[in-house]
Amino acid sequence: MTSPVTQHTVSILQVQHILLGARQRGLDMSVLLRRAGISEEMLAAPLSRVTQTQYARLIRTLRRTLRDELWGLCSQPLRMGSFDQACRLLVHCKTLGEAFQKGFHFYRLLLSDFTPRLQREGDVASVRMVDTGDRDLLLAYAERSFSFMAYGLACWLVARRIPLLEVVYPSMDGHLGSEASRLFHAPVIEDGPWIGYRFESRWLDLPIVQTAQSLQEFLQAAPAGLLVKYRDQARLSERIRRLLRKHLASEMPSLEAVSAVLAITPQTLKRRLRDEGLGFQAIKDNLRRDVAIEFLSDPQLTLPEIANRLGFAEASSFQRAFKAWTGLAPGVYRLRQLTGS
Repeated sequence: MTSPVTQHTVSILQVQHILLGARQRGLDMSVLLRRAGISEEMLAAPLSRVTQTQYARLIRTLRRTLRDELWGLCSQPLRMGSFDQACRLLVHCKTLGEAFQKGFHFYRLLLSDFTPRLQREGDVASVRMVDTGDRDLLLAYAERSFSFMAYGLACWLVARRIPLLEVVYPSMDGHLGSEASRLFHAPVIEDGPWIGYRFESRWLDLPIVQTAQSLQEFLQAAPAGLLVKYRDQARLSERIRRLLRKHLASEMPSLEAVSAVLAITPQTLKRRLRDEGLGFQAIKDNLRRDVAIEFLSDPQLTLPEIANRLGFAEASSFQRAFKAWTGLAPGVYRLRQLTGS
């Protein structure tokens, strides 16, 4: 039987950053957030998180309201339909390397604040966002977002996740750095003259397997769908998360028990999780937090029922844990969620 899957949630700091352009242009934050089903009061709780569905709704709302595919973060809007047009161009490329080159040439005609480039140096290739002027907080987030969407599109074009060697991001916020590490499954370098990532250059020779027919379904969910489309389900931390999800309502298996199921030693499991930037307890806590947020969006579930489903003996224990995870009591979080919706 397939293990139940719980989506990862999105840090409220991501919401705050993606709203920077709209805020600078004087738009009403409460209206934008309400359309996405997010309470404006959540912005004042730095540990709080939103669902992937809410974040994707916010992206679509910002695109439609600002008529800008980079949400007002650059000096000039990125015109609507650019992403669709780029995709229609790239499905006719032969290799991933050709797609990167052709796609970046297309966007260089539209972007004035930064220049996307592909650089190949022996066995290592890099995708770089190079500034044409001074980088501020808005531009940095635009470059980060563009590089992430370029990565998601590249993975879709070749129908596999491209393993990265490292991600290069500016020192904006340590928490966002940890989010990037989880999303890209690669170490994050928080300094450097450009934003982007490095990978083995041999992946540039992969053939493009998508077609004009498969593109139609892809465009219905993109670009917001790129946030989660190519999460590496084979990664050890994701396998453990799925395994623990089946035991959420009861006592979760220990690290030793999980090691036995996965047929690896506890020492090896710890080392491999350390390489992925996570600990066993962090996986358990993050899973419980994300499932709690999922359950709190259902008004039919009482707090004691949610606590029981999460394996807490008492509702008070659940309330203390949830407040430690998000900075809010679960009742307050639910009220804000439902108010936003």
